[in-house]
Amino acid sequence: MPSYEQIYITKANGDRELFDAKKLSLSLKHSGASDLAVQEVIDHIVKELKDEMSTTYIYRHAFSLLRKIEQQPVAARYSLRRAILELGPTGFPFEDYIAKIFSGLGYSTATEQMIEGKCATHEVDMVAHKGNKCIGAEIKFHNRLGIKTDLKVALYVHARFEDIKGNICSKGDRSGEEEGWLITNTKFTKNAITYSRCVGLTLIGWNYPQRGNLSDLIQETAVYPITTLSTLTHTEKAALLGVGVVLCGDLSSDREALARAGVAASKIATVIEESQALCGAGHRIE
Repeated sequence: MPSYEQIYITKANGDRELFDAKKLSLSLKHSGASDLAVQEVIDHIVKELKDEMSTTYIYRHAFSLLRKIEQQPVAARYSLRRAILELGPTGFPFEDYIAKIFSGLGYSTATEQMIEGKCATHEVDMVAHKGNKCIGAEIKFHNRLGIKTDLKVALYVHARFEDIKGNICSKGDRSGEEEGWLITNTKFTKNAITYSRCVGLTLIGWNYPQRGNLSDLIQETAVYPITTLSTLTHTEKAALLGVGVVLCGDLSSDREALARAGVAASKIATVIEESQALCGAGHRIE
């Protein structure tokens, strides 16, 4: 049997790559797992590794192990990337979720803004303003991890912001230096990154840039969706979203929502406890 360094795994986009224990270790540490827990999870995963095993299977197994050996918020943070995907089918706009994050960062925000350009009128997904900084953001949601935002998207987003340059901050009491941003919940292609660096388009993806990426911003602001909570089933999460409870922090001001969503009374205290531990304060792994 080959050593785990020689085993290929299958990524969400279908690509194959050699299993890298360091990548798994970093993702576990980023969720707040202790060194002991990280090593325990990796040891378990390595024992079960098989050629062509999917990254989804590895994630599910690692998540299951974390739930057993770590405190609930650690497993919840580890599941964050996939929890974001669960917002898609519910009809909750990803743009509104991003706006909540930027509000948590101290920005005043507005979504679905119609802005006149030199040549056309454009709908901007979000405008965020703080101090002397004004951001116009195009926000792209993907419902599968393997999908990347490519050069074509970066090209047309940059062209749109060039057309409305000077008008992004001219509505209401907004003023300041304008920036065009492209935000997604997955990744960017190398060509999109190279082009955007050249023209000055700011990119925010799940793990791009190295600091200040979407994962960092969520953990810094503690704006977690209720789909992150490991104490809830998929059915219970969908029910909560159906009654308008989107962020785990919402449960603090509307505890009765759990009962309305059909969560058993005997389980409510456990859900609230995880919600408060996860969303009570920002969490950053250095």
